[in-house]
Parts: sequence; structure tokens; C-alpha cells
Amino acid sequence: MNMFCFQCEQTAQGKGCTMQGVCGKKADTSNLQDALTSKLIELANCGEKNDTNTKLLIDGLFTTITNVNFDNESIQKFIDNVQKNINCTSQFDIKTVWDCDEDIRSLKSLILFGLKGIAAYAHHAKVLGYKNSEVDDFFYEALQSISKNLSADELLQLVLKTGEINLKCMELLDKANTETYGNPSPKKVTTNIEKGPFIIVTGHDLKDLALLLEQTKDKGINIYTHGEMLPCHAYPELNKYPHLKGNFGTAWQNQQKEFENVPGAILFTTNCIMPVKDSYKDRVFTTSVVEYPEITHIGENKDFTPVIEKALALGGYKEDQKMTGINGGDILTVGFGHNTVLSVADKVIDSVKSGEIKHIFLVGGCDGAKTGRNYYTDFVKLTPKNTLVLTLACGKYRFNDLDLGEINGIPRLLDMGQCNDAYSAIKVAVELSKAFNCSVNELPLSLVLSWYEQKAVCILLTLLYLGIENIRLGPTLPAFVSPNVLKILVDKFKIKPITTAEKDIKEILNR
Repeated sequence: MNMFCFQCEQTAQGKGCTMQGVCGKKADTSNLQDALTSKLIELANCGEKNDTNTKLLIDGLFTTITNVNFDNESIQKFIDNVQKNINCTSQFDIKTVWDCDEDIRSLKSLILFGLKGIAAYAHHAKVLGYKNSEVDDFFYEALQSISKNLSADELLQLVLKTGEINLKCMELLDKANTETYGNPSPKKVTTNIEKGPFIIVTGHDLKDLALLLEQTKDKGINIYTHGEMLPCHAYPELNKYPHLKGNFGTAWQNQQKEFENVPGAILFTTNCIMPVKDSYKDRVFTTSVVEYPEITHIGENKDFTPVIEKALALGGYKEDQKMTGINGGDILTVGFGHNTVLSVADKVIDSVKSGEIKHIFLVGGCDGAKTGRNYYTDFVKLTPKNTLVLTLACGKYRFNDLDLGEINGIPRLLDMGQCNDAYSAIKVAVELSKAFNCSVNELPLSLVLSWYEQKAVCILLTLLYLGIENIRLGPTLPAFVSPNVLKILVDKFKIKPITTAEKDIKEILNR
């Protein structure tokens, strides 16, 4: 065995990658990421609790998320920087977790992988100048717990606390995004590409997009979002730029095909980079925590001049290009965050009471390449016309170009935003439960989630912390959840795997 990694949904044979990551990560890169994780745990145990070390913990954890950093040199440099701030001789090797009792390993993995997801959200908030001391302190507490000999009961409490802290972190990021760029409002976004020079921006970071929009102003370059950047069109301070034109392509896992010889520059701001093919390697740029060998990296100065010059040199398409989503639609509607949805809450409540809205489905989460994910397309297509479908994260690309119609002027398909905007869905659910004087579990609301990487893990833990029951999860259950831990989740929270779209919808509506 040259490596061991089972942190994402696509892990080999549903057990773990041992020779090379299915994501494209080589064994030496995986081992360096394990070494970085080990050093971060040592730093949490031995370093001072200060802003410098907190930033190292957050950015270091983010660096090890699936599809973020494939560059050994930059990972080693990060390890060296962490080492400089470790003030004791205590050592820890994360491999001891992979080799321990399977239930302890499972619980510690839930904490660690959930913590990586929180780190991503904390990173984005800090970039905008927002932080929460309780969130920051938890990075130390959680990493320390992974190195301790705690009981299964103690670790289970920390698993749920991970969900609690993630809720606070998502709330913080929501505040950071909306106070900086305004409350999202509904916006129709085209998938068609205009002729002329253009830049594709992918990832999650709103500030990177804002900086690029400002630097490309009046330069004759159009900007297109990709993947999880799609919701950016809904923010007033971003969509005020007329050269923010639309959205390029579909979900992240299709990039190797969709970026093939594309005559535009591509900027990766966060995770979801796949091994870069030679046919577009010369036009890819990374920034923030994302790095890839032999790819130009834009540093902390955020001078996007190389990206701009490449876009101008490539020149873009000679003619306008007609492009669509996977179902043939060319208009994507975004901007249904909690502020927008709650502004029509009375109409939703009245429609539920009158029976015009029979049920609300939240169908969202991460997308991926594994077969079986067409379940989510089928599920949404089969939802009755008297139901609403809330969605968020990149899983929505399976169906977000569908026109599902309206109920009393409310679109049946409501795109709530990025994966971190699960906070919006939670806020809406809580407010509806107050209006109906019942618990969230008693609402005519069902969660059907897809997962891929570690941000989906922390969101799931948040839902469990809130006591949300009957969550359907797919396309597979996590490899790092042991049978005994799975039994706890099933017994306590009634979590269940997806089956078929037809069967699950029938069961949900007849319960």
C-alpha cells in the first residue's frame, strides 16, 4: 500500500485509495497531505493560539480537501511553515488514526473531514474580514481530540459539536457575503457564450471574482462563472458589472471535456480542480489554496494580469456560441437565498395550508462522476407539480436547466446558492416550523442529498446536530463510516441511503 485515502465519495471500491487517488492525486501527494495534517495536529497541541496559527490551521486543512492542491512543492512549503510555529517536541502521525479500531477511526474521520469543510467556509469569511472566536477555537479543540485516546461516546459528542460549529461558520460566511455584496435576488443566467475574449472563473470565492471583475473593467473581456460560482450572479455588488455575462458549462467533474481547447482563460479560486489536460493547460491559472504543477499561480497580491493577457491573446470564440445545461435548457435562475424565500414566506405558508403546495423537497449537495447520480435528475423530474424543489451546491447541475413551472407565482425550482448556503435552507426550514408551530421533522419537507467531499460532510453533521431526521443520502454511504457508527446514525437520526427515484418519492409522499 503506497497511500491511504477514503475521504471522498469516489474512493476506490468504496473502501479507500491505496495506489493512487481516483481524484488523480498521486501517492506522494497524498502522503504529503497526511504529513501536513499531522503537523497541523501538532501545531494545535503545541503552538500558541493566535491569528497566525489559526490561519495556518484553516488554510492547511483547506489545502487537503479533495481536488484542491496537487502540487507537492507548495504542500511541502506549507509543512515547513507550520513546523516553524510548533513549540514542543510532541509528535503525531495521522496514520495511527487510519490503523486504529474501526469505530474510533470512523468517528475521528467524521470530525477531521467535517473540520476540513468548516475550514473552507472559515477561509472565505476571513478573506472578507469576518471571523468568529468560537469557530477559530474549535480548530484547536477538534484537532487535539484526534490525537487523544477518547471513548466512542466522547468522540460522538465531538462529531455533533462539529456540526454545531459548522452552523455558526456558515452563518458567519452568509453574513460576510451579504454584508459585502448585498442580499442575493433572483437572476436569470444564460449558458450561451458571446464572441470575443473571455475568462471562466470557477470555485467558490466571491472576493476573487469581485477583484477580477474590477481588474477587467473596460478591457473588452467577458467573465463567465463556472460550477459553484454560478450563484455569484445573484449578488447586487457582483452583477452590477455588465461584463459578468453568464455561466460556462455544467458541473465541475465535466471540466476536462468542457475545457478542451477552450479559447478563453480559466481561473480556479478554490477546490474542484481536476488533473489538467494538455489541451488547455496553458490557459489555466490558480489562486488562493489551489495549486497544480506547472500552472501559473496568482499570489496574495491578486494581480490577475497574466489571466487577462492570456484571455486577450486567445481572443475567444469568433461567433456567439449556443450552449446548454445537461437537459438542453439555456437559462439558469439563481438567487433564492433565505432573504428572498422568506420574503414570500406568507405565500408559501398559505399555499401549504390550502394544499396547493403538498410537499417541499431539498435536493442538493455535491456532484460527481460516478454512475448513479442521474438519480437526482430523475427524482426532480418525477416530483409532482404541487411540490417545490429547493436546491443548492453543484449537485443542482443535474437538473437546474429544467423548467418546472410555478405555484402561485413561486418557481417550483429554487436555487439557494453554493454548498455553504445550506444555511439558507436551514433558516427557511426553521422559520417555517415556527409558522406551523411544529418541529422541522414534522414539516412537509424532505432532504435528498448527494455528497462528494468534505464540505458535504460538515453540512451533514450540522443537520444531525439540529436533529433532522429521515435524510436520504447518496449515491453511496461514506466509506469511513463503520457499520456500528452507521447503526447509530440510522437508529438516532433515521438516515438512509437513496434507492430509486420512483420508490423514494412514493415513500416520502405516503409517509
